[in-house]
Amino acid sequence: YNSFGLKPVSRTAIYHVWTESAVGVRQNVPYFAGKEIEYLTDLTHTQSIESCGKYTDLCRKKIGELLQCPHVLLTGSATAALEQAMILCDVGPGDEVIIPSYTFVSTANAVALRGATPVFVDVGTDCQIDPARVEVAITPRTRCVIVVHYAGQSCDMDRIMGLAEEHGIFVVEDAAQGFLSTYKGRCLGTIGHIGCISFHYTKNTICGEGGALLVNHEPFRDRSYIIWEKGTNRFDFIQKKVNKYHWIDIGSSFVPSELCASFLFSQLEAAKYCQSRRLVLMGLYRQFLAGLEQAGHFRAMSVQGRENSENGHIFWIMLPSPGAKQKLQDRMAAKEIQLFEHYCPLHSSPGGVRFGRTDGAMTVTDEISTCLLRLPTYVQMTFVDAFKVIKGIHEHFNAVSPALSAVMHSFLDAHDFIRVNRR
Repeated sequence: YNSFGLKPVSRTAIYHVWTESAVGVRQNVPYFAGKEIEYLTDLTHTQSIESCGKYTDLCRKKIGELLQCPHVLLTGSATAALEQAMILCDVGPGDEVIIPSYTFVSTANAVALRGATPVFVDVGTDCQIDPARVEVAITPRTRCVIVVHYAGQSCDMDRIMGLAEEHGIFVVEDAAQGFLSTYKGRCLGTIGHIGCISFHYTKNTICGEGGALLVNHEPFRDRSYIIWEKGTNRFDFIQKKVNKYHWIDIGSSFVPSELCASFLFSQLEAAKYCQSRRLVLMGLYRQFLAGLEQAGHFRAMSVQGRENSENGHIFWIMLPSPGAKQKLQDRMAAKEIQLFEHYCPLHSSPGGVRFGRTDGAMTVTDEISTCLLRLPTYVQMTFVDAFKVIKGIHEHFNAVSPALSAVMHSFLDAHDFIRVNRR
């Protein structure tokens, strides 16, 4: 109770909460775990800001522990991780790489920068790449497929990995949004040959700009260090395995700043807490918006089932038309509540037309890009913030909103459950 500004009194007491006086609800508010300044200060005192230092190593070990992944390289961004992945897969001119059109531009840029062709395919109604469309798009020129785990939910990795084995292609997981989510007990990013994670300031775990490369394919591991360190064997030099380091292969400056790594380490220590807070908010949305969904006002992001777990990064709703989406978005903006859209499809963007090709119809992608809205799920949201979002959506559809007390009790019950299970 104290952490939410309340006193630990009886559940039978009367609560006085003035929701209308509260500030608006933003789409995202970066969370600071508490030890960021302490670790940054440690660096300034020791004057040890060279790359591949103490905090880079601590982060690599912590990520490996959290994801059960033995080979982790910290990078300056998930974009850098994707670019490194394409080098490891030997993607080059004449090759094709299958990707969903509904993704961030970095997924396609990593392919185009190697002189290869991004092949855009449609997603399913769950916003994940459609394995059936992947299968149809495979040609003799296909080098690999990049799957994107949208909103912290997983693609159908069994089918994707089966197709990869059948056709002899690599699988790269763009798990930028999927940190700590799982597919059948395995963390996203650890299933394909390579995984890419983001620690951008909009993600659950952040350091401003940052990422990680998860190398799950044993033959890639030695080379990944060389590419990571600008194509040299400098990492071996740091490990005192060689007296001098040389240019060995192509590569780039994929290593992160030690300053970012020190910030990130504090975030990683709090990563599971941040995930649990976001999942509580998603639970509130699913519980208290279910009636509106049943009435046909929108379709909400579904639960993926007991086999998989999600991280609460995004909770989306799909309106029936672009006009309906815009009306709700404008109505909520008038209440100072931010509901944001997401990606513009890559297949129809100028860059996509220039550098890639489209395989098949993009019906679902086009619909999602014009009808999807993301609801706020940041760590610092209170039950009052969640109530404002829920109430605002109900008012838009002229429906009776649930009571604040109901939202509050569900919020606190969820946190009680988390605390008990942590013990």
